[in-house]
Amino acid sequence: MMDEQTIFVLDFGGHSGQLIARRVREMNVYSEVHPFDTPPEDIRALAPCGVILA
Repeated sequence: MMDEQTIFVLDFGGHSGQLIARRVREMNVYSEVHPFDTPPEDIRALAPCGVILA
């Protein structure tokens, strides 16, 4: 299980996923960028407090 303040960014292409993740990190919140086709089980296993679709 990850830290309580973990944001999971699902990247649908382009550069916005990386930019969003950087902004989240600037607020001292851990974030990970993953491809849009990441299986739901993998997302649940990381137990993020939020998911951003980018």
